[in-house]
Amino acid sequence: MTKRVLMLSCAVGALSLWGGTGWAATATATAAANAADQGASSVGEIVVTAEKREENLQTVPIAITAFTAKERDRIGINSIQDMTNFTPGLTYSTSTDRVTLRGVGRTTNVLSADAPVANYDDGLYETFAVAAGRSSLDLARVEVLRGPQAALYGHSAEAGALNEITQRPTATPFAEARVTYGNYQHWILEGAVSGPLSPDWGFRVYGSWEKQAQGWIKNIVPGQPSEGNNIDEWYAEAQLQGKFGDHLEMWTKIQAAQWFNKSGGPGDQSDGWTPAGYPNYEFSVAATRANAGYACAPGFAANGGYGVVNVSPAGCYNPALSSPWREAMQFDHSVELPMYASLNTHWTYHAPGFDVKYIGGGTYYHYILQGGQTGGNNAPVASYHLGCAFIAAAACQAGNLGLQINPSDSFTYQELNGFFSNELDVISTGSGPFQWIAGLYQYHQAYTQPVSAEDLQQPQDAGPFPSLGPIFCPHTGDVCAPGYLNRWFDNRPAVSDTSLAAYAQVDWKITDTLKLTVGARYSQDRKYGSESVRLTCFALPSCYAAPELNAVIPGGIPAVDLTQIPTVVDAGPPGGPLPKGVTTVTTYDPANGLATRDYNSTWSSPTGTIGLEWTPDEDSLYYAKYGHGYKSGGYNIGIYTVLSFEPWTAAEHVDSFELGAKHTFGRWLTLDAAAYWYNYQDLQIPIGVVQTAGGLAQSETSFLNVPKSITRGIELEGTWTPVDNLSVIFSYSFDDAYITQGQAADPADPNAYAPNAKPLYTAAQCEASYLASFTSHATPVCTPDIYTQTAAQAAAIAAAGGPAAPLFSSGPVAGDAGQGWNIPQSLKGNPLPNAPRNKVAVTVLYNLKTSMGTWTPTLSYIWRDKEYGLFFPEANYAAPAWNEVDGRVSYTSPNGKFTAIAFIKNIFNTIGYDSGALATRAAGTSDILQPGGAYVPVNYVQGINGPAGFNNPLAGANSRGVYSTYYVTPPRTFGIELHYKFF
Repeated sequence: MTKRVLMLSCAVGALSLWGGTGWAATATATAAANAADQGASSVGEIVVTAEKREENLQTVPIAITAFTAKERDRIGINSIQDMTNFTPGLTYSTSTDRVTLRGVGRTTNVLSADAPVANYDDGLYETFAVAAGRSSLDLARVEVLRGPQAALYGHSAEAGALNEITQRPTATPFAEARVTYGNYQHWILEGAVSGPLSPDWGFRVYGSWEKQAQGWIKNIVPGQPSEGNNIDEWYAEAQLQGKFGDHLEMWTKIQAAQWFNKSGGPGDQSDGWTPAGYPNYEFSVAATRANAGYACAPGFAANGGYGVVNVSPAGCYNPALSSPWREAMQFDHSVELPMYASLNTHWTYHAPGFDVKYIGGGTYYHYILQGGQTGGNNAPVASYHLGCAFIAAAACQAGNLGLQINPSDSFTYQELNGFFSNELDVISTGSGPFQWIAGLYQYHQAYTQPVSAEDLQQPQDAGPFPSLGPIFCPHTGDVCAPGYLNRWFDNRPAVSDTSLAAYAQVDWKITDTLKLTVGARYSQDRKYGSESVRLTCFALPSCYAAPELNAVIPGGIPAVDLTQIPTVVDAGPPGGPLPKGVTTVTTYDPANGLATRDYNSTWSSPTGTIGLEWTPDEDSLYYAKYGHGYKSGGYNIGIYTVLSFEPWTAAEHVDSFELGAKHTFGRWLTLDAAAYWYNYQDLQIPIGVVQTAGGLAQSETSFLNVPKSITRGIELEGTWTPVDNLSVIFSYSFDDAYITQGQAADPADPNAYAPNAKPLYTAAQCEASYLASFTSHATPVCTPDIYTQTAAQAAAIAAAGGPAAPLFSSGPVAGDAGQGWNIPQSLKGNPLPNAPRNKVAVTVLYNLKTSMGTWTPTLSYIWRDKEYGLFFPEANYAAPAWNEVDGRVSYTSPNGKFTAIAFIKNIFNTIGYDSGALATRAAGTSDILQPGGAYVPVNYVQGINGPAGFNNPLAGANSRGVYSTYYVTPPRTFGIELHYKFF
């Protein structure tokens, strides 16, 4: 019987398929498979190399979802985001280029944190996933291996692997050109040429150019362009494949690309969509810059402010409140890739009884993201003036006109990343009951990830900075370095990463129907390097110290250097142990003001798998497997940090159990099913640790090693052919991912009084522990939250020897039993981020064959459950459930040379979400004019307990002053594709 093969669960492999058969034979086999794949009701048998040897898909005991080039064209899978819709358990954040699989993924851009879902391009490990969205003319298949690949796979495959398999050189001449045009002035031009150079050698060349001149998001600020997928990119590759005699074969690929995107590509929309108003406090939690929305406060003028320049025609209304496709931003974003180059080579030597295979190569790229103010709801205020009353007149401009604030800061984020790897496999090729594979793997990465923020419109950022004895620059002889390019934030990590591994796997066919698999691996990872940082502050009294030291600063100088303040930038304990993973004390450069320290740490672990397969007949496979996976630790450095106090993070480990079945029911149904249960230890999840205790200290995003968590679920995939030429492709996944042990404070709900909060301490326990810490020097269980702290709490802290507090909010927060404290919560039972509980996808295809050609209408429906952006089950972290309907009609000429496709995605223009939401509490500080002319800082949560003129409720926030940021999928797009095969 000819096996039916699931259309959305097909080939997967880290090695090329040509090993062992020669390039010409493999090219012919690949062409035959593609030809078989053309019919909606006829799918041929597919050979895969998921376990680095050729096997039929339905006999491989791995949960696999993959997309052939033909399937992608028929269904309309043009991006990784499209793939997530049809892949059980898979999510992908387009804005950050991060993959999550079965509830586990990388949710940070810190490059020293490995991705648990490994990305491979023809067997070569790469640190990004975006390349898997390349055209179907370039990629033969894109595959997802779900579950830990604990023995055979190269680097960081703890949760699974995402593989890209490139189209190979053909045995006969081939040439195809394609053109696509869609709305938003979107053009794609691409072409490929392939063929033989001699009987034993062949080549393939591919190139593409893509441009979208109009973005999805309309910026209402005059003169500012639209944003969102406003791109201009090219990509090219060349392949050479051949044989050296009867035993040695080679395949080599080189790639190059550049991006010149005005506002599109990974990172462009990393601020997300924030349907909230502009917060109007003067400065936010642990901020070092004035807030542009301060000029929108009703009390701004009464507080001495004037001279507002608002560049938005909507004034202080945020147009994003009503739609993700409208904004009011002073500056757009740009995404550039001035350099990308990659070399990938495979060599196979055929010896009697075994093959020796080598995969090697490397990649280098330079990525640049530039833009205006971070945050999706910053007011479009170009400048405003502060009165002179709260600072000395010497700091005001000539004529005593007050201090001009230009909140026009911009940022530059870069990745200069190079990595290479070498892998050597020895694979048995005999026909006996014992089959084996052994290998060695080496990987090295070296990167710099500089991030800077500057305000070229604010002359004070250029310095000079005050020299005030022991307050600001004691480590450089009380002399602060001059400013550099008006940067107020400058972070420069430079890190190397080396990974080594050895592995082996044995398959023993105990009987004709029963097979045992045992595999083991040992991995060692070392990460080492340095980080340099500088941080300055302008015009914020809180930056001078707490309590404020305006009175001792000559002339009330408004710009200061914070880099050498030990509560802001970690200097290392004098005479004490360094933080884990840190190898040097912090040093300070008097010329550029940078604080620098070094890192060095090693992680290692054995991993492995054991599995049992039962194949009672040729149409059935049942398997059970156990795997122990590992992902190395790393460092929380760069991007949002300034030499954090606990940069080191432990390695992750997982014990996985999976049961699966693959069955073919005659000619009408193919069904694959899997059930899994994972037990994770020390899962690495970034969380904002907000400093809300007053004074100068860090607020940062740190890595939390969640002690224990579980992810479990079931997955179904199938193809149903009720009648000839009609196919229904479906997939469903249920993913229950949650924490079983751990604690953390919610950065958006530090008082732990949200509906589902689970505080570990009462306010009384927090206060007792904190007050006792001044004499016992023990670490308190809670820290103060000055934005909800009552006068009585502040007085008790001051009486116990704590910091004297400035004026606090005018009264307590009604109903908030935990007010005044950052209270850790139990995380037991809370969801893991970016793990929708349910996902459904259904596609219906029909082939209508006529004498004039074949017409194939296709309709797809996708539904995704809500998902959380952080591990607190609150509504403000939840991206709502959503659905999408896509449609397309393709026509292929009788000779198969011409294809036309009319498509429309997101027919009903619904709002979809590619990841969970993030939440922010509108907490900040304003200097309030008091009777007698003095200004006193007041801390509050806007709309909850703020002073008159600054307590207006924030549009889009809930009753606790918390608002959400979402990451949305594209709006409705439509267009036409034309394909022509010359030969």
